[in-house]
Amino acid sequence: MNYSLKNLPERTTKPRQLGFTMAMDKGLSVRQAEDFMSVAADHVDIVKLGWATSYVTPKLKEKIKVYTDAGVPCYFGGTLFEAFIIRDQFDDYRKIIDTFGVKYAEVSDGSIDLDHDRKCEYIRQLTQQVTVLSEVGSKDADKIIPPYKWIELMQKELEAGAWKVIGEAREGGNVGLFRGTGEVRSGLVQEILTKIPFEKIIWEAPQKAQQVWFIKLLGANVNLGNIAPEEVIPLETIRLGLRGDTFLHFLGLTRKKDNSTPAFEID
Repeated sequence: MNYSLKNLPERTTKPRQLGFTMAMDKGLSVRQAEDFMSVAADHVDIVKLGWATSYVTPKLKEKIKVYTDAGVPCYFGGTLFEAFIIRDQFDDYRKIIDTFGVKYAEVSDGSIDLDHDRKCEYIRQLTQQVTVLSEVGSKDADKIIPPYKWIELMQKELEAGAWKVIGEAREGGNVGLFRGTGEVRSGLVQEILTKIPFEKIIWEAPQKAQQVWFIKLLGANVNLGNIAPEEVIPLETIRLGLRGDTFLHFLGLTRKKDNSTPAFEID
């Protein structure tokens, strides 16, 4: 950090299991990836190459190397996995993981109907090759999964070997964990947390209001995903109580009863 400030929440450091930030690369160029890492590498734990953008992104190996050299692993979005599965090309998918040297894979079924036992078997097989993130939730806004089912799916996927489970929200933050307006389905989140350890969940939260909500609920070291590259630094300030949305949240400040300056004091 560039200077010292007192009374900041304690942030975990890399490599970390908590306070994880997953950024979403939706087609950055090699130069843009270099610029991104020059600013945010210390605050990004992993980069997702969104959905199947890796199929059409030029100089893909060079870009992956930029992230790897910065100490930030990257992986292909879950929709690419689904694109291979629906075409009966699982073995080909495993080969591209090796070809591009990625160390993580995402197993999802947000766009296809996939028998859950079969999904768990894909997780088990891929754990022999890479670290697996599994995603729960549908990209179909009309498909509402009840809380007990979210819990059941997450539990089974963790048991199958998933390192962490991802709560689906898409890149827009308007499905799955959220209503079409972007509002958090708070009852769903609270119920999930009664059964699934919070350190095992990455909550996709691309919108600032969603990030603030999760940080206020679970603290500075909640795992958050689908963060736009230009939002990584702003997110870190929210985690630290250095943006108006959480400015007083971590300080325990109360307004003084008199009119003296400063107007707030630390409890």
